[in-house]
Amino acid sequence: MTRAVFLDRDGTIIGELGYLTPDSRLDVYPWSIDAVRLLNHAGFKVVVVTNQGGVGRGLYTRDFVEETHKTLAGRFRSGGATIDVWQYCPHHPEALIDELRHRCGCRKPATGMVEDAVERLGGEIDLAQSWVVGDQWRDVQLGHAIGARSILVRSGHGATQETTWPMDVAAATATCDNLIAAVARILV
Repeated sequence: MTRAVFLDRDGTIIGELGYLTPDSRLDVYPWSIDAVRLLNHAGFKVVVVTNQGGVGRGLYTRDFVEETHKTLAGRFRSGGATIDVWQYCPHHPEALIDELRHRCGCRKPATGMVEDAVERLGGEIDLAQSWVVGDQWRDVQLGHAIGARSILVRSGHGATQETTWPMDVAAATATCDNLIAAVARILV
């Protein structure tokens, strides 16, 4: 079975801007492409799982999210790195768009995006040997929910999130400065 690393997007592989807009600048962190390339070479599948409640809130469209992912995928490919699957959740409990206003099974920390990604990858992912890396408490919760190991990165919101955790969870979660440091820990 194959191992995977499930990455948050904003604050983990790109700068945290709040809600992206068509006018936002997509700043890929300088270490992100190298980090993903190292995971590729080590045989990991790499999956981005990102909550995009701005769709439900009417701030941007699904097309905008998908176009953003195509742009990012191209940047990673240009650097010799591959993100195998891009997953996003457009729902939000306070969405303005009725059909997107509910508590779904895909918004992190729910496991739906991971389940969909595993299916898209042929169902051969060993979650117990996989990782979730992100800058928010919900990313760590997702890792625990799927039986994977979790790493909180201090980029994005991670530095402030780190101080708000229950002690038992904090003790069971690795913390690294950024994605390249997290990948170094994964590959040890």
